Amino acid sequence: MLSSRTERPEAFDPAVLDGLPEPARRWLTHAIAPGTPLWQAVELSMRGEIRLSSWRPFTARQVLAPPAGFVWAATARLFGLPVTGFDRLSSGSGEMRWRLGGLVPVMSASGPDVARSAAGRLAGEATLVPTAFRAATWATGSAADRVVATWHVGGRDESVELHVGPDGRLLGAEMDRWGNPGGEPFGRHRFGVAFEAERTSAGVTIGSVLRAGWWWGTDRQAEGEFFRARITGATFR
Repeated sequence: MLSSRTERPEAFDPAVLDGLPEPARRWLTHAIAPGTPLWQAVELSMRGEIRLSSWRPFTARQVLAPPAGFVWAATARLFGLPVTGFDRLSSGSGEMRWRLGGLVPVMSASGPDVARSAAGRLAGEATLVPTAFRAATWATGSAADRVVATWHVGGRDESVELHVGPDGRLLGAEMDRWGNPGGEPFGRHRFGVAFEAERTSAGVTIGSVLRAGWWWGTDRQAEGEFFRARITGATFR
């Protein structure tokens, strides 16, 4: 179960970061207080806006357990009616199921392309569980303030480059994620997240106000942005 509590988690000692690239050490030292259990999962609550032809408010809960998977369940509104459903990745299988008014299917998708895109999403969202850092492989990034984390998800490697501020705050994440934004053919497209604020829960500091979308860092970024959210609660497990 993704929501299972980590059994007897080890307490965080900054000494375990020795050997990681400097930006990773800076971020993780900022994000995890000494003595904090090294949880492997988090349950999040959030609210924000998602672009479904136009920007629409949503509320959601998510269980995130990298690299095992995630479940994101949300409610938005379309034509005055609730759109409810979920995105998930578990046991290497990805799925999306959304219904209007609880009855009319508005999106149903599964298969290899969905799973591959969800694996990239999980790699990016793993930043919301910094205590799971030892499940990733770390390498130097494209600049002195960047570091690359690679997660083995669903039988393949997914890499995300993190941008770390001078004070250790996580500023953003970018990757080449599998998907078909704008109806384009499935392939690797630039995807990114910007973190605009942070919150601390139980000794763990994570980005709490974020924007995300496709074609990040290009002249199509505004067109590709589709997700804006504020995390309102975080319970680490």
